[in-house]
Amino acid sequence: MAISVSAVSVTTPDGSSKSLGDYAGKVLLIVNVASRCGFTKQYAGLQALNEAYAAKGLAVLGFPCNDFGAQEPGTLDEIKSFCSTTYGADFELFEKVHAKGGTTEPYTTLNQMDPAGDVEWNFEKFLVGKDGTVIARFKSGVTPEDLKSAIEAALAA
Repeated sequence: MAISVSAVSVTTPDGSSKSLGDYAGKVLLIVNVASRCGFTKQYAGLQALNEAYAAKGLAVLGFPCNDFGAQEPGTLDEIKSFCSTTYGADFELFEKVHAKGGTTEPYTTLNQMDPAGDVEWNFEKFLVGKDGTVIARFKSGVTPEDLKSAIEAALAA
């Protein structure tokens, strides 16, 4: 079953609602991020992907999440400051979400993607095609660098 995020609304840092459908025509890489995780260094790789592919149509979207080991306890301002200071990351970050249990969007929708089920840990990644359809789901251990060919294929589609 194809899962689409086009009708999904998420909360921006200023508290307003934004539809992921607003990104139509772009390839999305949606990631649940955390500042105190063993995978936190993936911020650098996510920023590198953002720099390499943004002009070609990729949008990296980060969703801070404190569901796993309480590894994202800070406020959104603290998280943004950490990301920019430590990793030079300037891709879009949204309001904190829940990716397991009582989920919040975009994870209520994304967790239906095969293999269906809750996100298992920080830095799980979802690749979304230009039409809003979820193409693939990648576990936390898959590095941003490992995604280049999948991103290039999605951008070329």
